[in-house]
Amino acid sequence: MSNQIFSGHYHSAFKGRGMAFSEVREYQFGDDIRNIDWNVTARFNHPFVKVFEEERELTVMLLIDVSASNLFGTNTHFKSEVITELAAVLAFSAIQNNDKVGVIFFSNQVEKFISPAKGRSHILRIIRELISFNASQTKTNIEEALRYLTNVIKKQCTAFILSDFQDQNFQTALKIAGKKHDLTAVKVNDFRETQLENIGLIKVQDLENQQERFIDTSDAKVRQAYRNWYLTQEQYAVNSFRKSGVDFIQVMTGEDYVKPLVKLFKMRESRF
Repeated sequence: MSNQIFSGHYHSAFKGRGMAFSEVREYQFGDDIRNIDWNVTARFNHPFVKVFEEERELTVMLLIDVSASNLFGTNTHFKSEVITELAAVLAFSAIQNNDKVGVIFFSNQVEKFISPAKGRSHILRIIRELISFNASQTKTNIEEALRYLTNVIKKQCTAFILSDFQDQNFQTALKIAGKKHDLTAVKVNDFRETQLENIGLIKVQDLENQQERFIDTSDAKVRQAYRNWYLTQEQYAVNSFRKSGVDFIQVMTGEDYVKPLVKLFKMRESRF
């Protein structure tokens, strides 16, 4: 699927580290005279220019939120399943461009680190882990995951953090990681999280701390209080992305995630 949908987009949206010398060839009309190789030109008494190629190889890191809040979904998929599919598409896109891929699974701690590497067997290992990984903790600490990325990956990488971002106090870590790495946030949510429906008395559970309580959704004040909480969470995340200069997309479960991904790629392509 990533072959068909993202052919060319990924390559042009995420650039390599620079240009490397490839060869010399005879000067042609329109060539930049700054690229003339004067040693070869003097030897053959005819102008030659240096040819450069993009240093394509990237290191791609996927930061995967495996906290319990992602085990929720009211459409065809849980948030965790959408995150898994998105991560798989990004991993395959990277490996097809001969990039290294690594993974950080995180909850309120770093659950597992897979070092960046190439190859089909490595990518299949990542896919198996994405599908079957079970976190030891239930809560979320995005700051810890970003701090780990900054510390463990020394050279600049292309990083994607995939999460519902139901957390606070990660803006500083996001800004630091965004300055060191080419970081993109992928925010996955479910429509039913955006507001409470008026369906009377219901029993709910916080998946991250396992607390249960009854909520009277027929009370307009209760519904508004929940809506305010959701909007506060949403605004904090979006403001954090913008203030940190981090690219981001939002995906809802049950909706096509291809369009926002392609939109992200095309937006990045237009910068170059």
